[in-house]
Amino acid sequence: MLGCESSPTGAGSSARLGARPAAPSGTISPGQFSLGLGSGRDGILLVPSSYSPAQPMPLVLSLHGAGGSASGPISLLSPYAESMGFLQLAVDSRGQTWDALTDGYGPDVAFIDRALRQTLGRCAVDSARIVIEGFSDGASYALGLGLANGDLFTRVVAFSPGFIPRSDTPRQGRPEVFISHGTGDLVLPIDATSRRIVPALRADLYSVTYTEFDGGHEVTPQVATAAVAWLLR
Repeated sequence: MLGCESSPTGAGSSARLGARPAAPSGTISPGQFSLGLGSGRDGILLVPSSYSPAQPMPLVLSLHGAGGSASGPISLLSPYAESMGFLQLAVDSRGQTWDALTDGYGPDVAFIDRALRQTLGRCAVDSARIVIEGFSDGASYALGLGLANGDLFTRVVAFSPGFIPRSDTPRQGRPEVFISHGTGDLVLPIDATSRRIVPALRADLYSVTYTEFDGGHEVTPQVATAAVAWLLR
């Protein structure tokens, strides 16, 4: 997409994921669990107290901002996961930020695929409500992965994205998109980011729900509440 899809190095590489829903093997109890897939940089699976293997739940894959970790999106969305009933999988990037924002898709795609395969094999997931969500660099990455894997993710939530990282693989499916951005954002100014991304997506016939708010580089409680209601509807 002109004006919003790019890669800092010009390299795109493949953003495709192979993980798909499957009948869970064994059982899992409610709680927060380390994934045990990485040394130092890993991830967290949140299973809400209302989870039952007899009733598949929505799954939200959460991606943190630059320099962050899985604990950030868990802190943001875990109260909603508990009160509204969805599984949350938050993963750490392999480096300080997500690979496609610096070198093209690669190690982070592979790790996310492993984390999704593990989660989809452990939990009963509603395949019609698998969502990818992120903030800042994580929002940019969520858009890139979400559009390349729209046959897996039915919805994409991007809080304050910067751009859409380019992938060498064609887009799949037609996920719906929610984007929010603060009009006073000094980190990723809105005129150079979401105000370009949203019209380009709409021109490509994606369904986009767009919210601008009076604030900075953040996710306000009002925006978080609106996003969760949107992704669960």
